[in-house]
Amino acid sequence: MSLLLVLSLMACKGDRGPQGPAGINILGQVFETTINFGPGNNFSAFIDFPSNVEVYESDAVLVYLLEEVVDGDIDVWTPLPQTYFINGQGTMIYSFNHSFLDLKIFLDGDFPLGNLSSAFTQNQTFRIAVVPSEYANDNVSMEELMASDKVEWIN
Repeated sequence: MSLLLVLSLMACKGDRGPQGPAGINILGQVFETTINFGPGNNFSAFIDFPSNVEVYESDAVLVYLLEEVVDGDIDVWTPLPQTYFINGQGTMIYSFNHSFLDLKIFLDGDFPLGNLSSAFTQNQTFRIAVVPSEYANDNVSMEELMASDKVEWIN
C-alpha cells in the first residue's frame, strides 16, 4: 500500500510555482598578517583593515594564531586569546582588541617579555576574520526571540 502511495505521488506533476525572492549570501572576510614582536614595538602591532575589507562597529572580529603547519601544507589555527605557560618564567598570552578601523595584537605576560625566545616573538602569522553582524533591535529574552516571527529558521 505504501509503495503504491509513493509511486502515485512521484507521478504527480503540475505547473511550476512562482520564483521565490532572491536570497542573500553574506560571507565574512579573512586576511592574514605576519608580525615580529619586540621591545621596539612594545610587543604589539596595530593592523589597519585592508581597504577591500569593510568593517562596521557591530561586526565580530576574530583573530587566530598559526600554531603549526602539518604535512607541509595544512595550517592549524588557534583562536586568540591564547595562553602559554613558559617553564621557569611564567605565563604569556597572545591577545587582541579592535575597533572598526583597526586592531591591535599584543603579547602580555607576568614576566619580562624580553626573555621570550624568538619562537614566540618572530614571524608570528595571524588570520583575522571579520564576520558581518548587526546589532539586535529588541531587548528580548531567548524564549521570546525563539517564539517570535522575527526569527527565520534555516533547515
